[in-house]
Amino acid sequence: MPRAPSAGGRRRIALLALLAIGLGAAGVGAALDGDGPPEVGRNPFAGVGAWVDVYDWSEAHGRERPLVDAETVDAMADNGAETLYVQTARADTPGDVLEPDRLASLVDRARSRGMAVVAWYLPTLEEPDRDLRRLRAMAEVDGVDAVAVDIEARQVADVTERNRRLVRLSTELRAAVPEATLGAIALAPVLLEEVNPAFWPSFPWRELARSFDVWLPMSYQSERRAVSGYRDAHRYAIENVDRLRARLGRAGAPVHLIGGIADDMDTGDLDGLLQAATEKNAIGVSLYDWRTTPPALLPLRGTG
Repeated sequence: MPRAPSAGGRRRIALLALLAIGLGAAGVGAALDGDGPPEVGRNPFAGVGAWVDVYDWSEAHGRERPLVDAETVDAMADNGAETLYVQTARADTPGDVLEPDRLASLVDRARSRGMAVVAWYLPTLEEPDRDLRRLRAMAEVDGVDAVAVDIEARQVADVTERNRRLVRLSTELRAAVPEATLGAIALAPVLLEEVNPAFWPSFPWRELARSFDVWLPMSYQSERRAVSGYRDAHRYAIENVDRLRARLGRAGAPVHLIGGIADDMDTGDLDGLLQAATEKNAIGVSLYDWRTTPPALLPLRGTG
């Protein structure tokens, strides 16, 4: 996340869909009861999320029409969305915030519908000062409740240097916005430890733990092969959460599970993800991403 859409991989869907989940008493997010999203003021990462990236909403990068707009946000809210997750820039964005007026229209509509807003950004770590500036800028966007850092870029080839820059960036961000709720959009631990240990060796979990409040593992079972056993959404999510908390050294670390990729999931995958979220007391669940969620995953339903 994010990944640029392939020619046929990001199809336009006729019906907008959203994963809805009731997380039980142990979760921070309240179960959906048909009364609409809760008032803003809760943990922004709790409950049901709807993800959009710059390929979905911006004029500069959008490859499909219509673009996600304020009316789309209305549809999210009507379907029970509690938080809008919106990418606010790319590394090559001319300014620190992409298309501020258009972004503001999405944020304002989400807030008017009682949704929280989490702004997210993928730092390349090639220019850490630029990355920090953009992270700080999105935290200052009116209506943004929390900030999430997408941690997966490997442009810095030397792993030791990459880790050093990542830890420093995270520490500096924490210091710059001490009152903000910060989320780490993390690579799946199973990916790093079992599937491809060479992808990012010696990932600095413990060093990052002090900087982030919530962890959002990209538990994309659709990218795993059936022969590995990790194409099973339930097993993959369970192992990712267990390993994540163990590596952080925090058994109760707040987790928001991200399943996906949405257009390569079926109802069985969704059931497994929801079950894992309940068993592991995840505070929230979502699918990546909103635009690719297929009608087959309707209707909205919870875990209980």
